[in-house]
Amino acid sequence: MSEINIIRAKPGHETLMANYFAENEQHLQPWSPGVPRNYHSVDNWKQRLKERELEFKSGKSVHFIGTDEQQTHVIGSCSISNIVRGVMQACHMGYSIAECYQGQGYMKCIVQFAIKYAFEELRLHRIMANHMPANKRSEALLQNLGFEREGVAKSYILINGRWEDHVLNSLINPDQRR
Repeated sequence: MSEINIIRAKPGHETLMANYFAENEQHLQPWSPGVPRNYHSVDNWKQRLKERELEFKSGKSVHFIGTDEQQTHVIGSCSISNIVRGVMQACHMGYSIAECYQGQGYMKCIVQFAIKYAFEELRLHRIMANHMPANKRSEALLQNLGFEREGVAKSYILINGRWEDHVLNSLINPDQRR
């Protein structure tokens, strides 16, 4: 595994993001909601990254990307979203990896970085990450990182026009266990 640079996705990364999704559209399609044709255009990513920056500043989400050292392309991404404070102190986590980087340890590295950020910087108590039952790579990644399976949500998310079941998993902050 060569060096990886993990950074927060922010305005200025719109071309990187548009290229990542254009290059990996077919690879990510089985696990992703259907989107309009121009959803991953540079202009749309420019707007989306502005919105994400506002969400970051208001404490609602943070989105990371793993790039090569020169930041010429995205290797993978990991998002912490739906951050809930108060008595819950939790978030959802989603992630994706470029097809050509699968099975090389990059996804684990990016997700570990996001977990550390969620627990140490945001001081969250719980991270929830879900996957479709057929996504064995995602299942193995979460198990390897210590996530515990909590159950199955039937017809949970609309993926490519079909309501798909998802396996529910969580990881509790080890510094905040009972």
